[in-house]
Amino acid sequence: MKKFIAILMSLIMVLAFAACTDTSEDPTNASDALTDGNAAEDVSAEEATDADKVTFTVGFDAEFPPFGFIADDGSYDGFDLAVAKEVCERLDWEFIAQPIDWGSKDAELANGTIDCIWNGFTKNGREDLYTWTDAYYDNSIVMVVRADDGIETLADLEGKNVITQAASSALDALNAEKNAELLASFGELIETADYNNAFMELGMGTADAIAVDYGVALYNLAAQEEGTYVILDEAVSSEQYAIGFLLGNTELAATVWEQVEAIAADGTMAEIAAAYEEKGLVTDSLVLLAD
Repeated sequence: MKKFIAILMSLIMVLAFAACTDTSEDPTNASDALTDGNAAEDVSAEEATDADKVTFTVGFDAEFPPFGFIADDGSYDGFDLAVAKEVCERLDWEFIAQPIDWGSKDAELANGTIDCIWNGFTKNGREDLYTWTDAYYDNSIVMVVRADDGIETLADLEGKNVITQAASSALDALNAEKNAELLASFGELIETADYNNAFMELGMGTADAIAVDYGVALYNLAAQEEGTYVILDEAVSSEQYAIGFLLGNTELAATVWEQVEAIAADGTMAEIAAAYEEKGLVTDSLVLLAD
């Protein structure tokens, strides 16, 4: 009996000691727990924010200055990309510049690799193929020739070899019905991957003229010795650039265009344009600034 009482008393003492040493009242432990809990909550909130952020992927031709090109430091640059980036900053979207093969632009858009085609993209003649914004730039397709070849008009290109970029607006312009007679007069129409190669061919004499967008022509002529090439006064065609979205994607197109108009209205577009004038951008051709 005494042994039982001794065991019972020992048990009571243990329970009483445990009650006196309850760590739930320890301010140090409480502070640590609160700190750890807040840190975990902060990390989760940050991850959720990143995951939910809208990405906007712009498909562009990296060989199409001044609208899209590779800068000296290897980064992607260009007037169109700069405006697109400003749109994303205002909407708190993540901007992604995605260089594409111009001949595969439709496939890239259809499979969702890109959200739009925004890079000196001609609207004329393609109105039913994409959901378009309004035009933001007036552009002409012109011919660049060697200055000492004696070619002064489009008629002088009879029997000559003309080169242009594959799947380009210049190629579309040459294939237009109104230019059927001009096209038929060429000795050969050569398609090449990009305009850098076209100017190499012109320089080597394997091509006699380049059909190219006016702004791109200005950019490339600025990089050559003055008087090497000239642009014919007579244009092949006139056209306008707009932003092309997947057919039916009207909501995204409207959201982006609303910001583009705001960028033009508050003077930001003019500031951006000024940085690309020396690369061939014709500020007077920006429709929104003219308005």
